[in-house]
This record gives sequence, structure tokens and C-alpha cells, in this order.
Amino acid sequence: MSATIEVKHRSRPAYVYVRQSTLAQVRHHQESTERQYALRDKALALGWTPSTIRTLDRDLGVSGAQSAGREDFKTLVADVSMGQVGAVFALEVSRLARSNLDWHRLLELCALTQTLVIDADGCYDPADFNDGLLLGLKGTMAQAELHFLRGRLLGGKLNKAQKGELRHPLPVGFTYDDENHVVMDPDAEVQGAITLAFHVFLETGSAYAVVKRFATRGLRFPKRSYGGAWGGKLVWGTLTHSRVCGLIRNPCYAGTYTYGRYQVRRQISPQGEVSKHTQRVAMSEWRVNLAAHHEGYLTWEAFLANQDRLAKNRTNAGAPILNGPAREGLALLQGLMLCGTCGRALTVRYRGNGGLYPVYVCSAQRRDARATRDCMSLRCDLLDAAIAAKALQALKPADLELALATLNELEMRDQSVFRQWHMRIERAEYEAALAERRYQEVDPSQRLVASTLERRWNDALLSVEDLKKQYADFEQQKARVATPEQKAKVLALAQDLPRLWHASTTQARDRKRMLRLLIKDITVEKQHGARHAILHIRWQGGACGDVTVELPRPRAEAIRYPEPVIARVRDLAKTMTVPQIVAELNRCGERSATGRHHTLHTISWIRWKYKIPGPSLKRPQELTVQELAARLGVQPGVVYYWAKRGMIEARRINNGSPVWITIDEIKLQELRDRVSRSKKMRKQSDVQTLAERGAV
Repeated sequence: MSATIEVKHRSRPAYVYVRQSTLAQVRHHQESTERQYALRDKALALGWTPSTIRTLDRDLGVSGAQSAGREDFKTLVADVSMGQVGAVFALEVSRLARSNLDWHRLLELCALTQTLVIDADGCYDPADFNDGLLLGLKGTMAQAELHFLRGRLLGGKLNKAQKGELRHPLPVGFTYDDENHVVMDPDAEVQGAITLAFHVFLETGSAYAVVKRFATRGLRFPKRSYGGAWGGKLVWGTLTHSRVCGLIRNPCYAGTYTYGRYQVRRQISPQGEVSKHTQRVAMSEWRVNLAAHHEGYLTWEAFLANQDRLAKNRTNAGAPILNGPAREGLALLQGLMLCGTCGRALTVRYRGNGGLYPVYVCSAQRRDARATRDCMSLRCDLLDAAIAAKALQALKPADLELALATLNELEMRDQSVFRQWHMRIERAEYEAALAERRYQEVDPSQRLVASTLERRWNDALLSVEDLKKQYADFEQQKARVATPEQKAKVLALAQDLPRLWHASTTQARDRKRMLRLLIKDITVEKQHGARHAILHIRWQGGACGDVTVELPRPRAEAIRYPEPVIARVRDLAKTMTVPQIVAELNRCGERSATGRHHTLHTISWIRWKYKIPGPSLKRPQELTVQELAARLGVQPGVVYYWAKRGMIEARRINNGSPVWITIDEIKLQELRDRVSRSKKMRKQSDVQTLAERGAV
């Protein structure tokens, strides 16, 4: 030994640290465990008493790559840092730590508190340079050994995976044969459930729709159990959304062998510890991707199309996605329209009273350039009606083919659902027959066993009867296309596609799905201020077409009086008053811009808006207020004051008509004298004269 055990070391407790990396090592490699526990005897031989020896074994089955999760190692480090440990016993350095960070921190604390480190090779004093150097090399070799072991194991797994021979738990619907090949599950009910799930997703384009279809039809979905008493057995239950997403995202169903879809990533926790978590990586980062490895339920192209459809189904993806899934709402062209100005996808906004009026809006220009208006905003009902008419016109030559395809689709849907029910009943009958055989084979003298098997047989028979009753109820509730009369009705309904399209029972989502089968996208072109929009349609087959939609005028322009009405009011105003004009227009049956009878308010507003003068009722000898004010050199307000006081003779037809004044030369001269005597009126006259000269 290079270090000497002194009395001060024996006066403090000795810690025996016991650890193995996994629970499998603890269970199957018990020799190593016994050797580590035997270090207690070594401590007794070196002079420590039994009461001063403490064994730390709570870290059995925990990896030494880091200190997280190793409570006894943390206890050891804490007690060493407080100088309460005389020596640390370990079978080898790797038992204490596989990380240089944890190992050197422990050595530094042992050197400061004069704690010895004792392993199978000898006794070391970390405060001594040579002992510290040797312990540091051992820690480095322990970490390097962990790297070599991991590299060998992962390299072997990767090499086997690259050949497609690495076994791993298969998803439901697949199993291994006797030659270790991946084959489809021989259970027809399992194959039917998986095939039906993929078919419904292809039909509806939504994982939630698959769950809803299975729930409404009363269908079950299988799950393979791994580990425990149920290991390898099928468990039937309800289909959930997470199961559907896992089914669609698993490339094994496309006949592809993969390795590395989920990889381990390291990150620093808020507590400053390095933690690991498993996450799904992109397809480009998969380590192994072997196509056509085994028989699948769908093709690789269909698998990629399903991934793209799932990505488009996201509602939190940020920018609107073109050709997304058909959702609820009144806007039929949602997710199909592109802005002809900026090229972005148009979104739907519901405006009006409670959001009853949907409009297609492109606000990308406002978001990017902080503009004051959108690229375009169009009413949904106008564009939807035009595109629907165009689509129905395009489908008219193919009505018969569409009707036959619809009929076949309904029949196939019924057959697939009822096939699953028949196989479910068949499985229940098999379990009842198996319970009967077990009961028949038991010794009658074993009454306890026989009674239990008889109860199981009875429960199996009751389960079969209950399942048949559920099937009968389901068959009555769900409509089937089976009889010739039903087929004739479906055929006639499919041939009359416009009636089917406008039927109240046809949901907006179904109409959207029809349009997505025909139209790939629509580019909307609308100039600012134009009263029409051009829709450039690109059909799924590659053909293109244009539809022009006339847009309604703004409300202010729609209720504006036309020029003939204004001209007629101008002509009547030459000889008639406002009440006379109202009576004449109503007698002729003319209506206002809103379709109502003319009133004093409407005619007065027209005369004010278009500055239409009234009839000339002024007498030749009469003067206006402005004319008299100009002769006297005063303001018009003075003339109005004189007329109100009765100082001059004035005539007025009504409150809205002008004031006409009758005056002779004597009265005119009297008013001139009054103006000359008044300083205030003379001053106003001088100001008015200067203003007129300045204007000249």
C-alpha cells in the first residue's frame, strides 16, 4: 500500500460503496455483488470496528455515468466534504463513478479532508501527488471503458439493424415467424381493423374522424401487450386519437424497416444536472430506412401522403396551409384559395352579427409591410356559388360514373364494418367453445375446479349472446345499401348531383371534400377598386379555367340616387316647391333609392347635396338681403336686424326660403343717413371697403 492507515483515519467511519449499473446485473451477476459486500470484511481486517463501518447499497441498479439519481453517492460526497469519513471502500473506480467530473470532485474533497480511497489494488491518499495521479488515470480509464462498451454495443445493434435483422417489438398487425421474418398477423380480425382504419383516414383525412367512425359503428381495435403475464397477447379495446396517430406515423405499416426514429437527446435541467430524454426525429435523421422489407398494409407513397395530410391538419402551424383538411364552417373554399397579389393563402373571417357573414381575407400585406388595408377581402357566398356551379357543370358528364362509384363505396363500407362484427362474434364463439372443452376435460371429482370452469363457460356464453344482441341493434340502426329499392334511390340521388349538393342534409364539410377531389387550388385576382374578381381554377387533373365573379357595389354607392332622378328633381324645382315635388314624384310612382316613398327630407337632401335652387318667386321690385347690404355698405346681419325689427318691409314664404325686401328711394336715403350717423356701422362699412380693395 502506498498510503498508511493512521489512527485519525480509524477514528472516523469507513464507507463501503456498493453499486451495479442495471437491475439485470444485480440479478444475474451476483458474484460482483458479493465481492463488493465483502469489502466490509476488509475494513474489519484493516482496524475498523463493525459499528464504524457503513455500507451504502441504495444505488444498486443505477448507472454511474452521472450523479443524478444516485442518492448514496450524494450522501458519500456530502459526508466526505464535512470530514466525517475516514476511508472510502470500493471494488474499483468504476463502482464509484464513470464520469471524470464526479470522480475528480470526490478526489478533491478526499484530499482536503484527508480521506483515504481503498480498492482491490491498494490504499491511496488523494492528497499525495503520486496517489492522486494514479487515481486520476483510473477514473479516465473507467470513463473510456464506458465509451468502448457503448460503442461496441451500439455498433453491433446498428450493424444488425442495417441488415434488417435486429428484432424489436412490432406494432399490432405484425408478428415474427419461425424464421425470424416480419409477417402480417394471421388473425383476420386484426388485419381487418387496421385496414379499415387506414381506409377511413384516406376517406375522411382526419384522425378524429377515424376515432368517430369506430365509435359510432361499435368497432374495437387491437393492441399487442409486451411484458408481464399478458406478454404477446392481443387486448381489444376502443380506438383513441393517439393510437390512430401512432398507426399513421409508423412506417412499418408501409413495409419499411426503420431504426433510429426515436433518439436520445441530452439537456441541462433547471437544477444544473444533465438529463436525457427521447424524442422523435425527422426522417432524414433515421439511421436505418429499408424499404420493401416486408409486406405492408399500404404503399410508401401512401404513407408519405398520410404524413403530409397529418401535417396539414394542424391548426397551430402558424400561416394558413393551402389545400388543408375540410373543416366546419360555411366557407366552402377554405384552404383552396391563393391571393393573386402576394401569393399567400387566403383565410376566413366571420363578420357581421355574431359572425354570420364569412369573408375571404388576405392580410399578409398588412402584417409584413404594416399597410393600412388588406390585399383583398371578398364575400364568401359570391365566390362559393360561382365555384360550386362550375364544379357541378364539370361533373355533369360523369354523373353515371359518379353514381356507380358512390354506390360501390357505400356497399364496401357496409361490408367492411359488418365483416368486423362477424369476426368479433366468431372470436367470442371460439372462446365459448374453448371454455366448454376445458369444462368437459376436467375431472368431475374436482368440484372446485369444475365450478370455476363452469362459471367461465357460462360467462362466455352470456358474452356471445350479448354481442349478438348488440350486432342486431346496430344492424337496425345503421342504414344499409342492400335492397334493390335502396340501390335505386342511391343511384337516382347521385345522378341528380345538384339536388344532392343543395340538400339540407348535406353538410358543409361534405361539400368541401367534394370540391377538394376536383380542385387543387384557386388563385384570386382582384384589382383595387374593381367591381369584379377573376378566379383562376387549377383542377386536380392539371387543367385550368377562369371564372369571373361580379362583386356588389358598396352600400353607399348602391343607395345613391341615379342621375335621371336628380335631373327630374332639378327640372321640377324650377317651378315647384319641395312639397309639390314630393307629391308629383309619389303620384308618378317613383321611389327613393331604398325603395320607399319620397318625403320632404329626401327631396330637401337631394337639393342640398346637388345644390339645386328653388323656384324663382322673387318679384321684380324686390331686393335680396345681399343686394341691399351692398347698396348701403353694411353687413347682411344688419339688414336681417332691420327686417326683424320691422324697420323695412320684408317678405318670406317659409322658414327655409330667402328674405325679399321692398324699399323705395325715400326709405333707402333714410337708411343711408342712419348708416352715416352710426360709428359702428360706418366702421364695418370701411372695413368691408378695404377688404374689397385688397381683394381687387
